[in-house]
Amino acid sequence: MQRKWFQYWFNSPYYHILYGNRNNEEAELLIDNLLAHLRPKADSKIIDIACGRGRHAIYLNKKGYDVTGIDLSEQSIKYAQQFEQKNLHFYVHDMRKLSYINYFDIALNLFTSFGYFDNEKDHINALKAFRKSINANGTFVIDYFNTQKIIKNLTHQEIKDIDGIEFHINKFVAEGKIIKHINFEHRLKDYAFEERVQAFLLADFENMLSKSGFQIIEKFGSYHLEEFDELKSDRLILVCKKV
Repeated sequence: MQRKWFQYWFNSPYYHILYGNRNNEEAELLIDNLLAHLRPKADSKIIDIACGRGRHAIYLNKKGYDVTGIDLSEQSIKYAQQFEQKNLHFYVHDMRKLSYINYFDIALNLFTSFGYFDNEKDHINALKAFRKSINANGTFVIDYFNTQKIIKNLTHQEIKDIDGIEFHINKFVAEGKIIKHINFEHRLKDYAFEERVQAFLLADFENMLSKSGFQIIEKFGSYHLEEFDELKSDRLILVCKKV
């Protein structure tokens, strides 16, 4: 089977160079506010789906929870595994094929770690796997960018100089996706990567989540859990329960 863009890019060291300035304080703010809002029991089991290098999962574990992080990137999981301990584990796994059944109290998919696939079927299969992994009273939270605001304010061309590498970034909307082309030279070699994330709107999530056996019970528009506004909010955060 042909490898997809996310299998190349997320496994590349250059992905972490480009996005190395991602803010841990921002991640901790979201987790703190979600925990205060959801009030999970002290012995709750939580899965962080598409966990990357584990910044959300590690912080959740510091709060005392039993946390499992899964990601398709072998390099990200290898990095995260150095932080493993009794109640914190990381595994390389495809989100569409989770093997857990009725196990977790909370499933999290954070920081636009969704929308990577080419068709609705794969996205729904992933959501069904998330649903299967949580118990009957479990909660699923997905955090996505607010597509309407992203498209309205899209910076089409950008150059970022990081660690001596000049990243040339072109962004555009096509095929119902927000596409980013990333080109740069390093050590006399040219590189080209891309990101292709579905431009899902709230209505798309309502449709897919309903087909997957979820009901949206709350919508938020920021990491402060402010009300969602399709034109102004930075994020689309959905809190869901099993139907």
